[in-house]
Amino acid sequence: MAQATTDAAEIGRDDEADRKVVEEEQAELKKFIKGLSADDIKSGNWFTKLAAHAMNSYTEKVDWQYFQERYEGVPPDAIVDQRIKMAARYAALEGGLSAGAYTATVAATIGSLGGASPATVPAAVATMMVDVAFISQLQLRLAYDISVLYRVPLDVHDPEDLWKLIRVAFTIKSGEAANKTVVKAVPALVRPLVKRFYSGSAITAGRALPVVGKHLLQRNVIKIGIPLVGVPLAVLLNRYTTLLAGRHAQAVFRNEARIIELAENLSKRSRHPQLMLWVAWLVIRANRKIADDEALLMRHLVRLVREHHQVIDEQLARLVDIDPDDVWQRIDAEPGDLSDVLDAADRVAAVDGDINSREKAVISELRDRCCRV
Repeated sequence: MAQATTDAAEIGRDDEADRKVVEEEQAELKKFIKGLSADDIKSGNWFTKLAAHAMNSYTEKVDWQYFQERYEGVPPDAIVDQRIKMAARYAALEGGLSAGAYTATVAATIGSLGGASPATVPAAVATMMVDVAFISQLQLRLAYDISVLYRVPLDVHDPEDLWKLIRVAFTIKSGEAANKTVVKAVPALVRPLVKRFYSGSAITAGRALPVVGKHLLQRNVIKIGIPLVGVPLAVLLNRYTTLLAGRHAQAVFRNEARIIELAENLSKRSRHPQLMLWVAWLVIRANRKIADDEALLMRHLVRLVREHHQVIDEQLARLVDIDPDDVWQRIDAEPGDLSDVLDAADRVAAVDGDINSREKAVISELRDRCCRV
């Protein structure tokens, strides 16, 4: 228990201002929970309401300028690291304050909830829901902060972007990564608990927010199911699950920022933007399977070429199967230095890792034709 003692001591040394922030947020969430019905909690609809409650006003206030005023000139990696640590600290403090709500009685009460009246929500369940809502809101906002810091555009009013934010914030469909990779960063004492927290059934069907609500509630009930949970364990679980969520969000949005940066550079340097798009798509389709990073790069390339060069290629947009001969004809018809197109092909091929044999064959053919021009 040495690690637990150390973490508890660290929490004890936290500035009183942090505790005040947590207590004020808890008070706000208590008001929110009072407006929920027992059916909201059992069905998972509480999360639909929380997502709107947590993000609407927050995203109006927090943007790139918000962080620039506080961290002007600081690289995003440094700021993200501090935001993750701060969120983990808040989560740990809140875990200590809420630990008393976790009893087997509460777990049994959740299973028997029913009805639409807020008055039917037992006080113990309402107290526990403050913890669940606090951690859920904290991780949603943390993931959003990280996307802003890496300048990955997200519109929480767009259903697709909101779903993306939710997936990242709660590592939905990414349990393997959390279990096998990121979990290694937490102390050995806590690993079994954290793995169990992430090992619930993944959300694989539908984008309905209530499904997410059920999933998150099931995750958090693990705190109730452990005998003699106590304050130290609640502190540890809240801290390390938030830390993992933050690191996961950092990995996802930092990678997307890398791809956006690559697309920016390719577009700005290109002397043949329309041809570059055709070559990029030919390289991506060489392997027949399209990796997520490749699809993301192509999407941003098309957008940035349109913005930087006012190029919109309707034929490419309608294309189903790309014909290499068509691309080679475009290459052969283009006079002058095509080194920018060749460089773009190399970079596109490498975006998702090592260049495979099919991509190498396309680039080799491209190099031969560019040298002939």
